[in-house]
Amino acid sequence: MVQDTALNHVSSLGASQNDLGVTHEMDLRKLIWVVTRMQVQVQRYSKRGDEIEVDTWFDTAGKNGMRIDWIIRDHYTKEIIAKATSTWVIMNRETRRLSKIPEEVRQELVPFCFNRLAIAREEIDRQKIHKLTDATAESFRFGVTPGWNDMDANQHVNNVKYIRWILESVPREVLKDYKMTSMTLEFRRECTQSDLLESMTSLTSSVIGASNNNSINRKPDLQYIHLLRLQDDKAELVRARTEWHLKRSHK
Repeated sequence: MVQDTALNHVSSLGASQNDLGVTHEMDLRKLIWVVTRMQVQVQRYSKRGDEIEVDTWFDTAGKNGMRIDWIIRDHYTKEIIAKATSTWVIMNRETRRLSKIPEEVRQELVPFCFNRLAIAREEIDRQKIHKLTDATAESFRFGVTPGWNDMDANQHVNNVKYIRWILESVPREVLKDYKMTSMTLEFRRECTQSDLLESMTSLTSSVIGASNNNSINRKPDLQYIHLLRLQDDKAELVRARTEWHLKRSHK
């Protein structure tokens, strides 16, 4: 949903030639956008029947990246439900290799850049996500297979699908008794429909004791790291870190 909102925003500004966020100069050079890192903070989960609104904008990120941010609110109360930030780079759609942002593309985008952060600078997760191995992972899910509906217009797996596959290896009791409040994703390689995947998870920290339910920034009760990799050659696809809080009904 948030990714579609961002693409619709770029198109509405007249900066994009299609529904993939590709500008005129990008299209001439056969370039497309790919996401390299994404962080999501969930402050509360919406309920069935809720109406929400999504604010989105983009800005430069270093010399060769763009940042896309989102804020999701309750449509009526304007309460913030979730916030997200992401970093995007350019790739050649034929060679599948990353490219520097051509100056002509940069000049197309600069008039639409908005210097604003959805997640406060001090809350942005810049920590390294350590690699899981067979020896350090605590739970596994083998034989994850992408389907046709998991693919996007660039013929690689839609980024949202990775989240579902990451959660496949999270212990069932955690999914039942806790709610995920933060997720950081680090995308390292494309995934295609013919790939067979493994999902791996390991607990990195846990906090025992009461926490302040009224504080959005309270420390998580659980923190996990995750890895999605190809099952045959073990090549990494996505590293991730998640934070979880015990549901109030279980306190």
